[in-house]
Amino acid sequence: MARVRYGARTGAEAAAARAAHSRLPAVWSTGVTALWESDPDAVAAVLPPPLEPTGRPLVRVNISKVDLPGYPLGAGSFAVAAAHDGVEGWYPLVMPMTHERALTGGREVFGEPKKLGEVTVEREGLMVRAALARHGIAFVEVRGAVSGPLPLPEPASRTDFYFKFLPAVDGSGADGSGFDAGPVLVHCVRDERVRGLERITGDVVLRESVYDPVADLPVRELVGITLGERTTDQKGTVVARVDPGELLPYAHQRYDDPHQLLDGPPEGSA
Repeated sequence: MARVRYGARTGAEAAAARAAHSRLPAVWSTGVTALWESDPDAVAAVLPPPLEPTGRPLVRVNISKVDLPGYPLGAGSFAVAAAHDGVEGWYPLVMPMTHERALTGGREVFGEPKKLGEVTVEREGLMVRAALARHGIAFVEVRGAVSGPLPLPEPASRTDFYFKFLPAVDGSGADGSGFDAGPVLVHCVRDERVRGLERITGDVVLRESVYDPVADLPVRELVGITLGERTTDQKGTVVARVDPGELLPYAHQRYDDPHQLLDGPPEGSA
């Protein structure tokens, strides 16, 4: 019988796949990063417990293109500053990706809020434009001009916070929590190297979208915009079990429509 490809992998095949992944070369991306101070109450409002605001209500958007061989990728992240148990980092609200391959592992393994979307990074001479779009709406757009080089930073680490959970099959779960199993908080540490960095003089435009309502986190004071070439490695760790009752009111952040939490037919329907 011919090999059935949906059949079980052998131990040797699984080991070979892990070994191949461990030998992947560094992948460099070219991207725009914008940082601004927003409304402190709005930043606090989007943080599920046990995350807490930091001393500064910062918002960070990163819009990048990754030249993977034969597989160009656009990747974005819109995140707010947050802290947990003495660790300061970032809590992403939405992470648009241009290909399913890029979002599947991140969502299922780390709990990243990745969604399929459109990612644009364009440079023509000194002019730069970067945008994140979904459902035909460019809900974030960064535009400006390169105004000069910046010194390269030393390799550094940053922490992103994710919540990994599965909505209950029947809507309530065995314990009435709304989840099939207890949700967890993930600390994802990213080690970053930079090989090129330029300052951008420009602005950030946030457009209204019912699917990605980032306009609720306005630009009160622009801290800076940069264009850079970066490579990162990441490692995630489950650091805490999360109170389901405290997380459930924020679960809608993961979905375009809260009804997606219960896509099955109504009770009693055929």
